[in-house]
Amino acid sequence: MTSLHTTLWTHIRTVQDFPKPGICFYDLTPLFMQNIAALTDALIASIPAEALNEVDSFLAVEARGFVLASLLAQRLNKGLLLVRKAGKLPPPVVGVGYSLEYGVDRLEMADGIAPQKVIIVDDVLATGGTLKAVKQLAEKCQHHILGASILLDLPDLHSDLGVNIWSVLDERTQPEAQVA
Repeated sequence: MTSLHTTLWTHIRTVQDFPKPGICFYDLTPLFMQNIAALTDALIASIPAEALNEVDSFLAVEARGFVLASLLAQRLNKGLLLVRKAGKLPPPVVGVGYSLEYGVDRLEMADGIAPQKVIIVDDVLATGGTLKAVKQLAEKCQHHILGASILLDLPDLHSDLGVNIWSVLDERTQPEAQVA
């Protein structure tokens, strides 16, 4: 693990048994108050150069994915596409429903955007349910998915999702002192 990774971990707060018993919640909010340039550098470094050369737009997943994808799009002078929760975008939209452990939800994107080569961007990858839905939505809109840029991957909670995963941090490499 590099010193940058160690530094990033020091700004992530872990909360045991939140939002329910048995869950370890990673609060990334303190990380966003630190050196944004270093965070952007770490995101870029985690994505293969070939994908960075091919990408047209970053596909941002609501809500913290908006922050991360905006950093990438601005730094690399690329487009930004938003995936929103249902009812947040004006019509016309394209949407997909997906199951959560506590019910169902729906994600939407603006309709009518020309197909692009995209990198999905989100903050945390846990079970993969949201990523699967975003993948399905992007494919429905005929976008070509190069991969997914994830700030924090929890790989023990998901299996192969059919998408290249490029993560900055991996839960398995968390310094022991950081676990609350």
